[in-house]
Amino acid sequence: MLDTAPAPTRRRRLGKKKPAAAGPSDERGIISTNEWSRRGIRRSANGIQITLLVLLAIGGLGPILWLAKAAITPTQDTLRTPMALFPNGFAWDNVSKAWTTIGLDVQFMNTVWVALGVLVMQLVVTMTAGYVLAILKPAYAKVLNALVLATLFVPSVVLLVPLYLTILDVPFLGISLQNTFWAVWLPAGANAFNILLVKRFFENLPPEIFEAARTEGAGSFRIFWQIVLPLSKPIIGVVSVFAVIAAWKDFLWPKLVLALPEVQPLSVRLPQLQQTIDLGTYLAALAISTLVPIVLFIIFQGLFLKSAGMGGAVKG
Repeated sequence: MLDTAPAPTRRRRLGKKKPAAAGPSDERGIISTNEWSRRGIRRSANGIQITLLVLLAIGGLGPILWLAKAAITPTQDTLRTPMALFPNGFAWDNVSKAWTTIGLDVQFMNTVWVALGVLVMQLVVTMTAGYVLAILKPAYAKVLNALVLATLFVPSVVLLVPLYLTILDVPFLGISLQNTFWAVWLPAGANAFNILLVKRFFENLPPEIFEAARTEGAGSFRIFWQIVLPLSKPIIGVVSVFAVIAAWKDFLWPKLVLALPEVQPLSVRLPQLQQTIDLGTYLAALAISTLVPIVLFIIFQGLFLKSAGMGGAVKG
């Protein structure tokens, strides 16, 4: 006999329906999606954006570009037609005079040494302090964090007199640090803002890394040196830029503790020379003094936008 059993029917798989393809966003901002589709509104918005971008570029780059132009422009042209573009040619000797005649090379190297010392001191203090407050977390960590935060509310001018007296006669040592780079390096190490910045970065690191390291017997120093520091390249770059630029442009404190011209940085020495040298030479010296901060920002600008980049640091 023929098998008359009905053929098995294919059961319909039940499940959730696939979501429909997402259409244009319904969220409304200054200009809605429907309004943005209109050619006139789109052109007007783009025109406004381009105009604002040009104004920002002029406001930000304008003074720097004018200083670069004035550095190689004859003094008379700068005084008569400051906005003209090289009406009587170039004056390249302004740069050579600024570097050799007024001894800018000595002040430039002084500024470099001051900035490097401040950088080292801030990295040592901020990285270790942030590691203690964020990773080790001793019993008194909250008290330390509150004290560090409280220093941000103290005006820096209030600290000038006691700090200056401390530099003149260091407690327990009985020596004076005036006219030495240590007078600038040591106070710069205690930067509460950078400490809290590093602490915040360390708190965002995955705790599983440190738990695994402790399970394998790694101590606190090994965790800091082999795990925390390699993962901290973004924040190290940010703190480095902040430290170098702040040390490069600092005026008041170096002027108080570095009274001798042979140890003064550019920020202190150049204002003293303004009345004794030619305007073109002075503007060239100012242009030279701005090169390092600009180059540093160009090199490390990506670190300000780059995230911690912890993807893949912890394997599931």
